[in-house]
Amino acid sequence: MKSVRVLRRTVLVLSCFLASVCVFPLAAQRERGSDIAIVVHPDTPVSNLELAEVRKVLLGDRQYWTTNLPVVLLIRAPVARERDVVLKVIYQMSELQFKRYWIAKIFRAEAVSAPKIVYSNDMANELVTAIPGAIAFVSARDVSKGEKVLRVDGHLPGDPGYPLR
Repeated sequence: MKSVRVLRRTVLVLSCFLASVCVFPLAAQRERGSDIAIVVHPDTPVSNLELAEVRKVLLGDRQYWTTNLPVVLLIRAPVARERDVVLKVIYQMSELQFKRYWIAKIFRAEAVSAPKIVYSNDMANELVTAIPGAIAFVSARDVSKGEKVLRVDGHLPGDPGYPLR
């Protein structure tokens, strides 16, 4: 009986130790480098957007950058952290609300299609640099050369006051 209690206590202490060594540093690391960058094709004629304007673009209310350059929305697949941040901060919707929103928008013929799904930051980076008018969200750590990072309310990722964390 006593050996079972000692074993349980040892397991408890060990699990607490592992949580503090493995989990908490990862959470802190996520917070430090957690900004989400808005990236666009280098030829996109925009370098700063107010958060309200970003919302219009992502909601499909602004469908063109210029008269002949359509906005091409790229969004990470469900469960990606970038998608969670965009849904919470910009769309201000749950996953279910987001899906319903785009189904209704297409049904009402207010949009041709929902945002294109990308499965990784690398895929988002490749498509943004290849598709004129493309806009995507990637972890600020994963921004690649050749991409244009938009300022939001005058701030870049890493700046104090940057809204996409």
